[in-house]
Amino acid sequence: MNLHGILGALALLSLALTLWQWLAARRFSLHQRATDNSFAPAVTLLKPLKGCDEHTESCLRSWLAQDYVGEVQVLFGVAEAGDPACAVVAKLLREFPKRDAQLMVCPERLGANAKVSTLAQLEPLVKHEFIVISDADVSVPPDLLANVVARFPPNQRADHLVRTHSAQETRTQADPCSAPPGNGPTAGGLGEQHVGLVNCFYRLANPTTLAMQWEAIAINADFWSQVLQSASFRKLDFALGAVMALRRQPLANIGGFRALVNCLADDYQLGHRLARQGQRIELCPVVVECWSAPMSWRAVWQHQLRWARTIRVCQPVPYFFSLLNNVTFWSLLWLVTSLAATSFAEYSFAVGEIIVSVEIFWGLPCAALCLLVRMLAALDLQSRLTGARAHWKYWWLVPVKDLLQVALWAGAFLGNRVEWRGERYRLRRDGTLNR
Repeated sequence: MNLHGILGALALLSLALTLWQWLAARRFSLHQRATDNSFAPAVTLLKPLKGCDEHTESCLRSWLAQDYVGEVQVLFGVAEAGDPACAVVAKLLREFPKRDAQLMVCPERLGANAKVSTLAQLEPLVKHEFIVISDADVSVPPDLLANVVARFPPNQRADHLVRTHSAQETRTQADPCSAPPGNGPTAGGLGEQHVGLVNCFYRLANPTTLAMQWEAIAINADFWSQVLQSASFRKLDFALGAVMALRRQPLANIGGFRALVNCLADDYQLGHRLARQGQRIELCPVVVECWSAPMSWRAVWQHQLRWARTIRVCQPVPYFFSLLNNVTFWSLLWLVTSLAATSFAEYSFAVGEIIVSVEIFWGLPCAALCLLVRMLAALDLQSRLTGARAHWKYWWLVPVKDLLQVALWAGAFLGNRVEWRGERYRLRRDGTLNR
């Protein structure tokens, strides 16, 4: 097979993968709400913070204003008392005086990952079995907690009620946060029917710059649909970090947050280690919002490169073959070779040397069709996640994003340095960081 035929086969393969991704996303019950909210266990919410922007206050308020009948403990954590986020939290604590909420200074740097260091220092203060972890820039609807805990199946709810009743009888006031070892639902081994972690899809809510519109395609169109594509043929073994709900005992079984203090992709590692214990990673259909300060092309590029290198370290083989899913890249290569071959064939035909190949002429409309399907799929997936159509005017950014993704793909294999939260790290092969 010649080069033109190989590129045509790769383009058609990438088209098939794109259609599969599109179908898997459309079959998922996105935005669906739970109909039974009778299960409302006590929940502890952990919010590690560093700095703030114009959206921080509204994002944090959405958590304190949850319409949830169960008890909620909220623990905000900062690395130093002078962090600008402290003033925002203090204002919100005055606004919600009846909430069981407090701000904790967590000055100890336990590892390279400052966020997880904060979580590890908040962990001993957790009162309840169900824990929800969320990033500072995440805004959620009022019924988020109710929908997240509803994803835990009934058999685990019954276990929770029995365990809670037993714990209330044996727990002393001197150690209100203690949990009896081996008393959780994971003691003695877990079957696959147990949900170890529930997480939510998220969308970039305010792509205010052109560079952020590019990133919005990566997040609002591709990321969540690729997760569902993966889930359609194998069980998820990773978590999405915007919102993660899990139970206290399984977390303790993997070593708590201290086991993750040197990991860059702490969300991936948390889900992966729970999955290795035989627990299922569940997806909640409620979509949360990530609000970001305006980002330049350089900032978005650094963010995307960090993300690419993180995925490459976590899943090197799948990430290597992810280039096959880039229908724009293969279609353009096919289109270029078709145009070049067609021009040569027409010239040769004019002088009577060869007959124009039917295969070459078919390459032109097929490659164009692949590009059209890719753009329609990306625009539709964004609309499905966001419920809006304003992004349709940026249709031309879809192929641009795909071509930039090829450079990011190559960059993921050509370096191990990342920049995160203003600090530079070297990424080791095992996914840990070296400052």
